[in-house]
Amino acid sequence: MKTLFLAWQDAAASRQWFPIGRLDADPTRDDYRFAYIRGAELAHEKAGLEPLDAFPDFTETYRASELFPLFKNRVLTPERVDFPEYLRQLDIDPEHADPLEILAVSGGTRQTDSLEVFPKIHLNADGGFHCKFLLHGWSHVNPAAQERLQTLQAGESLVVAIELNNPVSGLALQLETSDYHMIGWTPRYLVNDLVKAIAASPSDISARLVQVNPAPAPSKQRYLICLQGHWPENYEPMSGDEYQPFGAPNRVAPFLGDNR
Repeated sequence: MKTLFLAWQDAAASRQWFPIGRLDADPTRDDYRFAYIRGAELAHEKAGLEPLDAFPDFTETYRASELFPLFKNRVLTPERVDFPEYLRQLDIDPEHADPLEILAVSGGTRQTDSLEVFPKIHLNADGGFHCKFLLHGWSHVNPAAQERLQTLQAGESLVVAIELNNPVSGLALQLETSDYHMIGWTPRYLVNDLVKAIAASPSDISARLVQVNPAPAPSKQRYLICLQGHWPENYEPMSGDEYQPFGAPNRVAPFLGDNR
């Protein structure tokens, strides 16, 4: 079973992001389930989020035998001639590529909506974790950092630093080069859990640049990062209130529509 979360941004007002839904998928059994989580309840109360057209009831769990179109349409189709290059930019082995793996790294963002996909970060047997993601916000850093970005090399170590007064999110995690240039941010979904990991064992958190994807690669796929570390003892990531089921236990409903 693989788990992805869906996030929504209040693009019209606060610019705040909310995790709003959970996709649990077992492709080997043709079993796909989507349900809203309490982050959607919070987004509804604070920012007026309404149920998505594809999943019109906050209280139901939707079930299907294949990946829901809302997620499937966020991945390039293998028939496209640029599909191998697309996988290379995400550092995904073509022999093991599947839509869920691709979405976990790419985020599945589109210009036509305010949704983003991110993976559940799992706890390894030794309490460690690792994840890959695309560097956020690098186009907004200062000119000196922009110049430093041009010289980044695959394999370079990066420093993870807590930012307490980010103008959009308040709390954020910056990525810095070893010579102290702040080059961008981690995805928002990592922040709350990683702050706890850094507080418990700051020396265990490390990041490195996996690869640079120069133009004509999309700007959002320019810098691929790997981050690893350890969680505090007995800590379960992505298990806070916002990740819990929406309201009462959900009803299971078949997915009938082809809404996007």
